[in-house]
Amino acid sequence: MFDVQGVTGENFRYVVALAVLFVGLVTGYLVGRVNERVLRAAGIPSAVEGTSVERSARRLGTTTVQVMARASSWFIYLVAALIALQIAEVVPTQLLWAQAGILLPRVVVAVAVFVVGLVVSDKAELLVSERLRGVKVPEINVVPRAVKWSIVFVASLVSLGQLGVATDALIVLFGAYAVAVIVFGVAATRDLLAAAAAGVYLLLSQPYGIGDRVAVGDHEGIVQEVDVFVTRIEEDGREYLVPNHLVMRRGATLVRE
Repeated sequence: MFDVQGVTGENFRYVVALAVLFVGLVTGYLVGRVNERVLRAAGIPSAVEGTSVERSARRLGTTTVQVMARASSWFIYLVAALIALQIAEVVPTQLLWAQAGILLPRVVVAVAVFVVGLVVSDKAELLVSERLRGVKVPEINVVPRAVKWSIVFVASLVSLGQLGVATDALIVLFGAYAVAVIVFGVAATRDLLAAAAAGVYLLLSQPYGIGDRVAVGDHEGIVQEVDVFVTRIEEDGREYLVPNHLVMRRGATLVRE
């Protein structure tokens, strides 16, 4: 016969543990679904569209919103499992609770900071690229990438700091990276200002115009455009963007046909 007293006595804690685990699984699933709807209503899909985070999630067959919603579900699953283990007294859980209470919030914050950093870095790269689209100087294309990776580096430092990882060496490395960016920025700005000054002179003096054949250094072709920063030359299906300060330095030869 079925031993009711055994179930309600010595084995009662196992029944309660299973019930807690079941409730945790159901609650985690429901919370995940609700969070997914809340994130979609908040416009998160459009905010992360086209970012590296969303592209990586797509390659894994999911989306950023689904990953975030499932993360909340797994957090509840883990808490329910710890409570069930404590009730069943299968393993000593006091140490697990102590470690989980310290580590879990840090992990959640670290992951959130890193993901937000990736999204912001992609958006910042796109914004800077849009702002600098009219500046037709080859060196300027490095600026959006530098902005992106600077944000990613800072987000990584904050995330690792939350996890208790010693970041002294990384901070030194970031300092060296910042110095390199500043040096490059100064050099690029110097060339940019030189190109702008030369461009103003060329636009005012007009030694050549659109449709003229010119040779600048190793490049020869038909002038398609002259703006403040570059002279655009085209020949045999190839387009050359020659910074105006190089035109002034090397000289432009007007080819008479």
